[in-house]
Amino acid sequence: MPLVANSLLPTFTRLREEGDTVLDPARARQQDIREMHIGLLNMMPDAALEATERQFLRIVSESNQIAQFYIHLFTLPQLQRGEKAAAHIRQYYETFDTIKAEGLDALIITGANVTQPNLADEAFWEPLIEVIDWGYNNVTSILCSCLATHAVVQFRHQQKRKKLAEKCWGVFQHEVIDRFHPLVSDINTRFNVPHSRYNEITQQQFEEAGLRVLVASPDAGVHLAVSEDLFRIVYFQGHPEYDINSLLKEYKREVLLFIDDKRDDYPPFPHDYFSRQVQAILLEHKSRLLKAKARKAPLPTFPEELIRSRLHNTWHDTGEAMINNWIGRVYQTTNSDRKKRFMLGIDPDDPLGIRYTRSE
Repeated sequence: MPLVANSLLPTFTRLREEGDTVLDPARARQQDIREMHIGLLNMMPDAALEATERQFLRIVSESNQIAQFYIHLFTLPQLQRGEKAAAHIRQYYETFDTIKAEGLDALIITGANVTQPNLADEAFWEPLIEVIDWGYNNVTSILCSCLATHAVVQFRHQQKRKKLAEKCWGVFQHEVIDRFHPLVSDINTRFNVPHSRYNEITQQQFEEAGLRVLVASPDAGVHLAVSEDLFRIVYFQGHPEYDINSLLKEYKREVLLFIDDKRDDYPPFPHDYFSRQVQAILLEHKSRLLKAKARKAPLPTFPEELIRSRLHNTWHDTGEAMINNWIGRVYQTTNSDRKKRFMLGIDPDDPLGIRYTRSE
């Protein structure tokens, strides 16, 4: 169902250009369709800030529910930002105080770059915990992505993530191991999910914390788990929201780090992502690049455009179905929770209520 462009966020324009349905608020108000308000706490670094907006807004908008989605973006001021990203946030993001005052139906928390071995030593730790505490007590469900999953499991269950021997990076096959939970209803029992991380919460740690593991991979570990009440918190370690070229761009960044002598070794290929043809193209590029670098000659251009059309997305449909199940459960729960709607300032007898005032 459609997103509602409740701000001038450039991502809305980008999604329209790519064929997604994005309604302006005036048109949305004329439709007798219930609205849902979903917060997106975007903690990603500047280079991935807008791409992360686009990825999560797209996968939410493509979930097949009868609702209009209002996405409320916010971040944590303790995260270091460059001038451009800071200006983007000032212009298009809301404050956490506004989020708390107006309420949400659901909340998504993204990953973030970290600098400390212990997450509790990060500058954003206390503000993030404040958001998690508020969300747990005031929002129907919180969906945590990657680093957010590690932070919540550490905070709520005292299970600290473990450093991997090598980066878990690429596209991995997963299997549904608990087929009776509504979040995995009517999805493939085997499917792919991208991962990109140096740490993990193991299946044993999830289970020792009393959490329910739904989807896991023998190579990449747990992808999806849920809280002990089965729905209040949803934990992702993988990235079903990734674009088809997200791992390509990450690989390119690693190559550039090698060129700038910020990485000792030439990056390996992400697992099961590049075809043999693409690998051959990249190996040829690597050979030319190393020769040019040794001679201090001009470096060849990374063949990104040549590769893009040769990539395959093997994860999006199942990820979309899973988000669809999550949104559907939020929809059903908030629709029947009259007390919560009243507390959030919404007429419990009116599915549209006074929420329309947010976009006016």
